[in-house]
Amino acid sequence: MEFALATSTFLGSSQLIPATFFCRRARAVSLTVSASATYTRRNDKIYTRLDSCLVITPPPRFKKPRAIVKFLGGAFVGAVPELTYSYLKELLAKEGYLIVSVPYNVTFDHEQAAKQVYTRFNSCLDIIVSFGIPNANLKPQDLTHLPVFSVGHSNGALLQVLTGSYFAEKIPKVNAIISFNNKSATEAVPYFEQLGPLIQQMMPVVEASPVYEMARNASGDVLKGLLDTAGTILNNDQEALKSFTKLVDQLPSVFGEVGQGVSEFRPSPLENRNCFKCSYSVPHTLLVQFNSDAIDETDLLEETLRPRINSFGGTLEKVRLNGNHLTPCIQDPKWQIGSVYTPADAVAQALKSIPLRETQVLSRTIVDWFRRFED
Repeated sequence: MEFALATSTFLGSSQLIPATFFCRRARAVSLTVSASATYTRRNDKIYTRLDSCLVITPPPRFKKPRAIVKFLGGAFVGAVPELTYSYLKELLAKEGYLIVSVPYNVTFDHEQAAKQVYTRFNSCLDIIVSFGIPNANLKPQDLTHLPVFSVGHSNGALLQVLTGSYFAEKIPKVNAIISFNNKSATEAVPYFEQLGPLIQQMMPVVEASPVYEMARNASGDVLKGLLDTAGTILNNDQEALKSFTKLVDQLPSVFGEVGQGVSEFRPSPLENRNCFKCSYSVPHTLLVQFNSDAIDETDLLEETLRPRINSFGGTLEKVRLNGNHLTPCIQDPKWQIGSVYTPADAVAQALKSIPLRETQVLSRTIVDWFRRFED
């Protein structure tokens, strides 16, 4: 690994997120997603839905979590984190962290998305510290004074940095920012400005398409079949299927924005950088980039954040790992070995081991960073 490390150290006491109690009852729904490398008794990974968020708890050997980790995935894929980031989140949970995934709506208005994430996460946090997580034997007193950390990937990384700039209270003590990208829409998607008129003409056709209607209204069995074709095994979890349906439901609003002439993200990349320079307030930030990521802008983010973080005595470090923009989304594929071990089995295991190792190194890097600030 290649490292570029800062030498500054945060001075001050640990940040604790106070409990804000809501006068309402928490409604928790559990779902399972099959995973081959798991720690629970039934060889299943357990998610609990709290409000709009999905929570995965540490293994039972931990009497209480080490910290609460807010997790934001990339655009679109972040809407179904139980499918797209399950392996990475499981690795983090196995180290003792309580992971709270915050799905968000994809929009060209990044300020709106960041504020939506902030509201959703803190609403979920209030439920956690008020009621605990009974199906994981976690009581409110086990969770109330835990530090809050965060992980963001791609567009989720941008939203984490924006959240840490828009708000000064109830923000994470530590950020892990992965594959940061703040490009303009026209840079991210060539000829993007020409898509508006085209999409405006296409939307009536898309909405009338039987494929679109099937995606929106399909039964669980149909959606399960579609996802199984792509290699994702859901065990017919209705909550996971609901998340996938919400992902599909976002497409019309995104196309609608483009059709109405929206051709750029709001705020602009320059406005975002100026906001970071003046207002970013998360004490400790790790920047993670991969050596094969053509759209990464971590170096520019480091240049933007360093003066601000140095001004309040914070910590900023950057690490460069092997991998690419999709490394955090790598899943552990199912490969059933027959009664006889064949050359095909050997090839399949070798092919999957490389990306899995890169995701494991990413997880270990994040965990090592978090542990420095748990006290």
